[in-house]
Amino acid sequence: MKDIEVKWDTGGYDAMLLGQIEPNHVRSFPRGVLRVDPRLKLKRKSRDPKSAPVRRRDAERTKAEILAAGIREFSERGLNGARVDSIAGRTRTNKRMIYYYFKSKRGLYLAVLEDAYRRIREAEKQLRLDDLPPGEAIRTLAEFTFDYHWRNPQLAKLVVIENVHKGKYLSRSETISSFNLSIIDAIAKVLRRGAEEGVLRRDIDPVELHMTVSALSLFHVTNRYTFGTVFRRDMVSAEAVAQRKKEIVDIISRYVSV
Repeated sequence: MKDIEVKWDTGGYDAMLLGQIEPNHVRSFPRGVLRVDPRLKLKRKSRDPKSAPVRRRDAERTKAEILAAGIREFSERGLNGARVDSIAGRTRTNKRMIYYYFKSKRGLYLAVLEDAYRRIREAEKQLRLDDLPPGEAIRTLAEFTFDYHWRNPQLAKLVVIENVHKGKYLSRSETISSFNLSIIDAIAKVLRRGAEEGVLRRDIDPVELHMTVSALSLFHVTNRYTFGTVFRRDMVSAEAVAQRKKEIVDIISRYVSV
C-alpha cells in the first residue's frame, strides 16, 4: 500500500484547501512532507468567492516585498553579484515564489529597475507643477530632484549599474519609456507657460533641462566619497548638503530665467 503525498504550499499561495485531518490519519511526516492513509477520503472545502481579492492582495504584497529586497541586493552587489538566495533571505517568502513571479534573476532585476523609475515618476506627479507659477515650478522640481536622490541613493546605484551594462536590460522594458515621458511633458508645459508669460527662456529643450537637473543632483550622491576625499571637502553633513542643494537650485533657476 502506497502513501499519498499531500503537498503543502510554502509561500501561502494557491494551497489546496482540505478538510480537517485527525492525528490518527497521519502515517508519517518525513522531511516536511505530510503522508496520510490512502484509504482516507479528504474533502476539499469549497472556495469562498470573497477570498479572491484577499489572495490578490497577498500576491501584490509578496511581489512588493520581493522588489524591496531586490533593490537592496542589486544596489549593493550589482546584477552579477546579487544572489536569489540572499534576496529570498531578506523576505518572508522563498526562491520558488521569486521565480514564479519574475521568472529569473534578470527578470527580477528588470522589474526592480522599472519599479525604481516608477516610484520617482509617481512622486514627481505629487508636485502639481501645473498649479505653480513657472519660475517657482522649476525651483520646486530642482529641489525635489536633489532631495529625492539624496534620500534614495539606491536609485543612483541602480542607474550606475545599468550603465555598466550599457542599458542592456532597461532596453528590454516594455513600459520604461511610457511612464518616464510624464516628467518631460510636465517640464514642457511649465516652460511653455513661462515663455508665454515672458519669465522663462523660449529656447530650452525639456529633455536637456531634465538631464541637467538629474546630473547635478546625482553627482552629489554618486561622487560624494571620491570628490570629498580628493578635495578634502565635506559632502555629507546637513550643512554641506543644504549648501549644495541651494547651489543647484540657483544654477537651474538662473539658467531658465529671462
